[in-house]
Amino acid sequence: MNMPRKNKVKEKLQNGQRAYVAAGNAHATDIDAFGHAAVEAGIDGIWLEGEHGLVGPNNVGDLTRACDLWGLTSIVRINENSQGQIYRTLDLGAQGIVVPHVNTKTEAENVVSGGKFAPIGQRGMFGSRQGFGVSNFFEVANDLSLLVVLIEDIVAVQNLDSILEVDNIDVFFVAPSDLAQSMGYINDLQNKEVINTIDGALNKIIDSGKTAGTMCNLSNTSKFSKMGVKFFFAGTGEWMANGAKQFVDAGES
Repeated sequence: MNMPRKNKVKEKLQNGQRAYVAAGNAHATDIDAFGHAAVEAGIDGIWLEGEHGLVGPNNVGDLTRACDLWGLTSIVRINENSQGQIYRTLDLGAQGIVVPHVNTKTEAENVVSGGKFAPIGQRGMFGSRQGFGVSNFFEVANDLSLLVVLIEDIVAVQNLDSILEVDNIDVFFVAPSDLAQSMGYINDLQNKEVINTIDGALNKIIDSGKTAGTMCNLSNTSKFSKMGVKFFFAGTGEWMANGAKQFVDAGES
């Protein structure tokens, strides 16, 4: 392999296109089973859950390899803003990193420091499975790695202007559930104040010229698309429930 694998999600975002990311889980075989359908449907990447799920250093290699086989960008959410966790996860084959609870400009800068090689950051000089056979990997790696920060606390919204000053972050992702909780509206995503806060944060990101992302479902994806959101993340539960219902309805008809 003379050229590194493309980061489909990052490439589409850089071209001003929308990128669609679906939730995965901790079993490579399930990604293989989902891969063909995902590619056929137009899904660009798989979100591997390491904050609330079992994804970690012992299985990231296999999970990202399964994504590679289907040409899907592997994006891993880690469980803390640790430079060591960020670059170790990249070293093990992830093409993108999602970092939770980024609430200040300094915390956003820490993500870049851990996710980029010098002169941009200080990612440890170990390389990556994605660099096997790529002679100029250290020259191109910074352009290929995708960095996503989660804006999921009301303090982050209050600090959003300064957070948006940080370069080399690919997606500023407004996470609705934790944001609502931090506002005192736990599990109340339809609260008008919550909706206005989410929309206001997304509009501020978009107006700044940066890329906005958020959690989507069938009822709000069109709305966010019209706003200018480019990074769409969805769990697969809604899709499976709809498919299961269609299957049963077909049998009963």
